[in-house]
Amino acid sequence: MSKSQETFNKKEKEKRKLKKKQEKEQKREERKNTSGRGKSFEEMFAYVDEDGNISTTPPDPNKKKVIKPEDIEVSIAKQEAPDPADLIRRGVVTFFNESKGYGFIKDQETQESIFVHVNGLEEEIGENDKVTFETEKGPKGLNAVRVKLSK
Repeated sequence: MSKSQETFNKKEKEKRKLKKKQEKEQKREERKNTSGRGKSFEEMFAYVDEDGNISTTPPDPNKKKVIKPEDIEVSIAKQEAPDPADLIRRGVVTFFNESKGYGFIKDQETQESIFVHVNGLEEEIGENDKVTFETEKGPKGLNAVRVKLSK
């Protein structure tokens, strides 16, 4: 007589697989029974009250506010033009290479290093000179422009 090919381990795996399949089927049935598909259209509505909270009761029509479409303004708040005196910064030239035509200025207020090119100069500058300048946004950060020696 030959020995059965089914081992204890194989039987246990089959039992677990069957149990998992049954649990999955049971969960699917539960979801089907408790799903919202059987609800009426009115039961699926949600309302927002005057405080912005979600509720199941419709709002009171007596409290309804009428808003005319022409009264709605969609825009960006206008910003005041910055004072030209605020745009002028002060700093010290920490490095300037005359042959290559660029250098760096250390801002006195923020202590950040700002790039300066010879095209942004209004007067000749050198290292350790105190200067006044304005900044512009460049491709790699702030650039100093309209650079003058301070008096």
